Amino acid sequence: MSANTTTEHENASRMLDDRDVVFVDGVRTPFGRAGEKGIYHGTRADDLAVKTVRGLLERNPQVPAEKIDEVSLAATTQTGDQGLTIGRTVALLSGIPQSVPGYAIDRMCAGAMTAVTSTAGGIAFGAYDLVIAGGVEHMGNHPMGAGADPNPRFVSERIVDPQALNMGNTAENLHDRFPAITKERADRYAVASQAKLAAAYENHQIQPDLVSVAAKRPGEGWAVHSVDEPPRPGTTMESLGELRTPFRAHGRVTAGNAAGLNDGATAALLASGRAVRELELAPKMRLVSFAFAGVAPDVMGYGPVPATEKALAKAGLDIQDIGLFEINEAFAVQVLSFLDYYGIDQDDPRVNRYGGAIAVGHPLASSGVRLMTQLARQFSEDHSVRYGITTMCIGLGMGGTVIWENPNHPDFGSKA
Repeated sequence: MSANTTTEHENASRMLDDRDVVFVDGVRTPFGRAGEKGIYHGTRADDLAVKTVRGLLERNPQVPAEKIDEVSLAATTQTGDQGLTIGRTVALLSGIPQSVPGYAIDRMCAGAMTAVTSTAGGIAFGAYDLVIAGGVEHMGNHPMGAGADPNPRFVSERIVDPQALNMGNTAENLHDRFPAITKERADRYAVASQAKLAAAYENHQIQPDLVSVAAKRPGEGWAVHSVDEPPRPGTTMESLGELRTPFRAHGRVTAGNAAGLNDGATAALLASGRAVRELELAPKMRLVSFAFAGVAPDVMGYGPVPATEKALAKAGLDIQDIGLFEINEAFAVQVLSFLDYYGIDQDDPRVNRYGGAIAVGHPLASSGVRLMTQLARQFSEDHSVRYGITTMCIGLGMGGTVIWENPNHPDFGSKA
């Protein structure tokens, strides 16, 4: 670390209040494809989570493990190797002292995001100074919806349209609601996501935050995985045009313009402003505000819009104040509906600079911290941006948004 960088971090730390919530660091495993052919077939979900927690602590040796106040980890299917209060079990498996508690979170796709916001509330309240928050999803071991038993009242009392229990159907519904979002636009967005991720890899912007994983597939030897498996660099409009539309005949949603089924884990270190100063940590982002909101389950992809409206209002900001967007790409149509609402061009350079889930994958409950880690790295590269957001849609009709401030910006910490 250069002297100038150290000075910048010291200046940013001095601008923090004791109860400010700071994103110190984030890591993730490379994401894999779910299923027998995936790199993590035969690997346990909790072992993936352990890799991220250990990797996070190894990257931050000045953080005493016994000083961590909480370990909050998310999983959507909380059974088998993703069950048994995974935050606590992963903490124990990671070698964190038994005195450190942990718990599990489930908010489907926004599990890791909720692990961050729930522990952030504890930091702001004064209950915590240091926490680890993240998520894991092994969709190979636990396919989406496996073991779920939706209450029949959902249908009999018309609380939820049965089609809303299938995320692909909800994406087709969004296309119906917004006919200007054509399949051509969705495919073009997907091609751009693949190209941006490939460029980010080439520029070494993804690799620094990956924790390598040694995995053994049944019947095969061990292999070390240090890059994501799902990306399809070189994807073209022509290749996407040949894909079938599995959710509706002559539909618009395909495997090419939607996130895949994936395995992976993430973990983040959050701290209070006081802990940042006491441990001489380097703040990467300050949490400004967050919000969750509900929408009709059959158009769940629209959830980021009301969530962002709430988060902006709580922060006293306008969408024009946001200089970077990390939007989870569950489906291209979901991102495009958000951008159209705010009048943002789908090729706007503020949006998903490193590509998104369409290219890199979306292991459900883990993805929220991937968005944060990527935004933090972009903040370190672009000091002209003061505010950025991480936002995502959530199954059964919800959205979540977190607004972050860049400590490298000249006005960091000053009141509007």
